[in-house]
Amino acid sequence: MKVSAAPSSDYTLSPLSGDQYTSCLCANERKTLSWTMNPTALGVVNVTVSAEAVPSHASCENEIVEVPERGRIDTVTRSLRVEAEGSEIIKTQNWLLCPTGETLTEETEVQLPENVIDGSARVTVSVLGDILGRALKNLEGLLKMPYGCGEQNMALLAPNIYILHYLKNTQQLTPATKEKAFNFLSSGYQRQLNYKDYEGAYSTFGSGPGNTWLTSFVLRSFFQAQSFIYIDPVNIEKSRTWLNHQQKQNGCFKKSGKLFNNRMKGGVSDEVTLSAYITAAFLEMNISVNDRVVAQSLLCLKESINDFSNTYTTALLAYVFTLAGDMETRAHLLQHLDSVAIKDVGSSIHWSQRSAETSATLSVEISSYVLLAKLSASHTAEDLGYASGIVRWLTTQQNYYGGFSSTQDTVVALQALSFYSSLVFSPEGSSTVTVQSPSGPLTFDVTPDNKLLYQEKMLQGEAGKYSLEVKGTGCVSVQISHQFNIPTFTDATTLRVKVEPEADCSVTPQKPRLNIQLQSLYSGKENTTNMVIVDIKVLTGFAPVSEPLKKLRAAQLVDRVEHKDDHVVMYLRELQRGVAINHSLELQQEFPVQNLKPAVIKIYDYYQPSDQAETEYNYPCGAA
Repeated sequence: MKVSAAPSSDYTLSPLSGDQYTSCLCANERKTLSWTMNPTALGVVNVTVSAEAVPSHASCENEIVEVPERGRIDTVTRSLRVEAEGSEIIKTQNWLLCPTGETLTEETEVQLPENVIDGSARVTVSVLGDILGRALKNLEGLLKMPYGCGEQNMALLAPNIYILHYLKNTQQLTPATKEKAFNFLSSGYQRQLNYKDYEGAYSTFGSGPGNTWLTSFVLRSFFQAQSFIYIDPVNIEKSRTWLNHQQKQNGCFKKSGKLFNNRMKGGVSDEVTLSAYITAAFLEMNISVNDRVVAQSLLCLKESINDFSNTYTTALLAYVFTLAGDMETRAHLLQHLDSVAIKDVGSSIHWSQRSAETSATLSVEISSYVLLAKLSASHTAEDLGYASGIVRWLTTQQNYYGGFSSTQDTVVALQALSFYSSLVFSPEGSSTVTVQSPSGPLTFDVTPDNKLLYQEKMLQGEAGKYSLEVKGTGCVSVQISHQFNIPTFTDATTLRVKVEPEADCSVTPQKPRLNIQLQSLYSGKENTTNMVIVDIKVLTGFAPVSEPLKKLRAAQLVDRVEHKDDHVVMYLRELQRGVAINHSLELQQEFPVQNLKPAVIKIYDYYQPSDQAETEYNYPCGAA
């Protein structure tokens, strides 16, 4: 047999002896041949190796060499992912540009830090004729986050519903899109039932007391999904009955389970925010304001309408009273919201929770609820103009996948954007987008026939000035995304993760082991965090050992552990301020790697991903 590797510009393969391997191979025998691989390009590279039976006059263990007439050559190609070391940074800039015959221009600059990892930078320009097109393309991955609990599963499922309603209302729903979304909805629905108890309540991990917030989120989503898939009406009825039983004598609802994002807390109690959310869910389900439960909750909510200390709650209440048809209360709330709106140059409008703390996640939610409140009642051309200012800001916050930074902001923003898009949709209009980049011009044509087509071009990661020019009569959504890696930044924020790798370097076993000791700590203002994610990237060539991985699943504060590809993801229920929590994970080397680069461990607040910290670790004994 002669075994040889195909040449490639993406890597070099060096055999351990000579340029190729030639060997006898007897019946029922197997041999392993090794090369040293040195990648020279990032991304997915294909490695191709061929084995060929060749004639030989030399005998093979006293046997005459045979060459089969058929199957003389076998070729195998495998893909390997080559990643840059350090931490990946993704920055996006978004524009929603609507020319009406005139030419619109925008300018921006892509800047790369001095310490960027060589070869890791890349710039992507993408154009769509629809602000929901980006989310539609990435229905299964709106967030680059783990999806291991009941609320995260719903964050995948709910946007599908809103986008489907939009496509249906605007007659853009194709059979292919309908089938794709139907499969997502069906599997998401079945998966969600794993988190339901016998009373119809849902909990984050399917155990413990039902969560009022999550149950109302599931209820409103299932009700709207009925247009597209079969939802057992018993499931909807049981959840509604369970929520009804959570109502207190004053009409508000008692909290069961955690309020998912503790940053919502402010001058009013969690009770009002929670009750407004549940009431909105009931009203979205077309339950009458004369229904006893809804009428009582509206009375309770009305008592807090003059407390404007929590902008999030004020925006949610504006949406609730809009749905309830109480125009006087709605006007009162919207008037206050307009007085505290942040109006930027270029006529974009948004809100934040409080001036002392900028939370992008809550700003997106608040702005989305105001947008829903503005549009859910009869509206004027002036209202639509105001709404377009909110939409202009919301689109600037979208990530590369068309979602936003966390789960609830993605769900509420896509609900609001799909509602707005349904109202202003026009099948007419074409535009041409020209992007001047440091490496030359790019041109994109958007027509009525390709509005939802995701057009993307990737450039070398060049820093420099980029300019956009849009001509025509149709709205376009343009995104410039640049990704790059930098050495891991280990300065602590309110969250911190420390790592101590331990290995016995005095012995050289065939498969060396590495024990990672982790310590997670929170030192912020709140008493406890929200749910915290610890994302451990596994060193190249290593894999988790199964028994210690099982123990980690039962460790202190750990609600769930996922092992996917080269990541182990831990879900921590919460961290208390100033209390360090220790965990350990054991890895085993599966194949040796020379010049092994450190792997990154990232800790972040699931609902406030900007609260994060990173550190890195390596195998302390060098190459094995």
